[in-house]
Amino acid sequence: MSRKKNTFKLSERRNAKRYEKWLLTLLRSDRAYTLRQLYKELKVPNHAKLAVKEAVLALVQAGKLHQLNKGRYVLQKAPTYVVGKVDYVNSSYAYIVTQEGSADIWVKQEDLLGALNKDLVKVMVVQQGGQGKRPIGSVVEIIERSKTLFVGCLKQHGKIAFVVPDGRRMHHDIFIRSADLRGAQDGDKVIVKITGWPTAQKNPTGKVEQVLGKVGIHDVEMHAIMAEFGLPTHFPKKVLAEASAIPTAIPADEINRRRDLRAIPTFTIDPEDAKDFDDALSFRQLSNGYYEVGVHIADVSYYVQEASLLDQEALERGTSVYLVDRTIPMLPEKLANELCSLRPHEDKLTFSAVFELDTQGKVRKEWLGKTVIRSHKRFTYEEAQQIITQQQGDFYEELTALNKLAKQLRAKRFKHGAINFETIEVKFQLDEQGKPLGVVPKVRQDTHKLVEEFMLLANERVATRVYQMKQGKDLLTFVYRTHDSPDPDKLSDFFRFVKHLGYKVGAGHKSIARSLNAISKAVAGKAEENIVQSLAIRTMAKAVYTTEAKRHFGLALQHYTHFTSPIRRYPDVMVHRLLKQYLKGQLNADPQGYEEKCRHASEREGVAAEAERASVQYKRVELVQTLQGTVLEGVISSITDWGIYVELVDNYCEGMVRLADMRDDYYRLDEKHFRIIGKRTKKAYHLGDQVRVQIKSCDLSTRTVSLVFAS
Repeated sequence: MSRKKNTFKLSERRNAKRYEKWLLTLLRSDRAYTLRQLYKELKVPNHAKLAVKEAVLALVQAGKLHQLNKGRYVLQKAPTYVVGKVDYVNSSYAYIVTQEGSADIWVKQEDLLGALNKDLVKVMVVQQGGQGKRPIGSVVEIIERSKTLFVGCLKQHGKIAFVVPDGRRMHHDIFIRSADLRGAQDGDKVIVKITGWPTAQKNPTGKVEQVLGKVGIHDVEMHAIMAEFGLPTHFPKKVLAEASAIPTAIPADEINRRRDLRAIPTFTIDPEDAKDFDDALSFRQLSNGYYEVGVHIADVSYYVQEASLLDQEALERGTSVYLVDRTIPMLPEKLANELCSLRPHEDKLTFSAVFELDTQGKVRKEWLGKTVIRSHKRFTYEEAQQIITQQQGDFYEELTALNKLAKQLRAKRFKHGAINFETIEVKFQLDEQGKPLGVVPKVRQDTHKLVEEFMLLANERVATRVYQMKQGKDLLTFVYRTHDSPDPDKLSDFFRFVKHLGYKVGAGHKSIARSLNAISKAVAGKAEENIVQSLAIRTMAKAVYTTEAKRHFGLALQHYTHFTSPIRRYPDVMVHRLLKQYLKGQLNADPQGYEEKCRHASEREGVAAEAERASVQYKRVELVQTLQGTVLEGVISSITDWGIYVELVDNYCEGMVRLADMRDDYYRLDEKHFRIIGKRTKKAYHLGDQVRVQIKSCDLSTRTVSLVFAS
């Protein structure tokens, strides 16, 4: 369009119709424009701006343009509507994670219609490829609220009271009327129920449901985290009564229906503080020179009958949850710690996978079925490791042989494409009041890997066996644990970052696992090890439960399930029931019902992981706040356009340096080179850089740490 055509005459002001065609042509670019941007793009002189404005308003009224927030306009096309869940990133915007699995939709806070994190919403896509190549949308309907109860700290200023919610995904303070305080006072941690939802103009309103206690008290904060994630504090009385009514003694006829393995050397290996032992290993050498290894799993499904109150409660919980100082169990104590726990010197009902292995770790025979066992020893990981290292002690020959076989199984897994990325897990040292005294990384020894390998073997063989047990041409309904291939864009970004650090990366899709494992080996022991490991894991898809028999990318297995932890995971209970059913030759199970249960189990697993991280992060912040004024070593773990995240070396706590606090220059994000760079000085901070920082402030309610770079 020539400059002459873009110049409007004063006499044309009222003839706005003339400019509509130009506007429609310009707006076909899919970009959203404000009036000011339209004036600039069309080079409109001041005297013609009113005509353009009238033309825009006429097109909006005619339904040809759509007005977004803050006076932005886009071409109105046949609207595309998508349903998804809100994933709040910060107070400015959120993503809508779609159920169809397509690209996440970027939505500004003003266009969320008051939707909160994890709400199910209907969103209209208003622009394709707008924000970081993601489509831009606007929420048009809130289909379902994810929660109505929130946890936070009550603040009072005169007659005004409001609750500042805990966590980083709720960005609205909740206003409370005096009549709805229920005795809560300034500084109390409370559970509040929303009664009026937020809009673009106002905050939500609510009423106090429960006062937990004063902010900062350990037990209050742990209960607050439980309430924040909707975790139960106790079992219903009827569920406990049903558990209490289960006989302790095992009926003789039940033992007679099972394979009796009580005479075979059997033991458990668990953490020192474990109380529920749901897996045991047995070992003996056979006359043919092969080894018989039994993986014995507590037969929870014998005690928890389908559709019983116990079963309904376990299904709803989905999994046990492990906070820093407590366990929220899936099953009542009588089951988890007594009836089902494979305690030493007690007869126990189990479901077993028994393998005959040659000296190279190859499976020659296998058997799956119901058993009765008797554990002869309860080992901690450390005790078993000491016996293997010193080559003396109870069952040292069996432990040594199992360790050798486990190493062979592990080597084969990685040779076949399994991925070996692990982040550092930490354990807190707490005093009697729950205050953190220090943090230590959990060390993975050979005995951890020993148990892991045989559990993986049992899970893989159970899944493969059921997959092969077809009824006619139909696959049997089963609960699989699947893991999709990584997102190509995320993987490409990760490999670019690793190359930026100076590490070599193999080319081609077939070398993904080999490249990842080579990187893992190369960074071992380096300062950037944990950040590289963490970024690699972020590129991966989430593992889920499903009835679809898809492969597990991370383990490089065609079929995989969870069979080995039914005391703490409901999917394992489902697997036991289905396997028993099919071994008896019974009919196929209902696929739709099991798929719904799989989806619920995956959601509960996600909630548990978030709650566990929240409790760990709270203790990290509580520990770090005692270090204000101290210069600390850290590694840059993430870079955004609002700040630089730094992981502290000594305690693995992560904090953020806000770009707004960096006063020596104006810094901007350079995504291509994984850095923040100063406009004037060209000073740069790169992902993976080692830096020195100091604590600026700590916020226990949001579990965040603000940092500044040390001078």
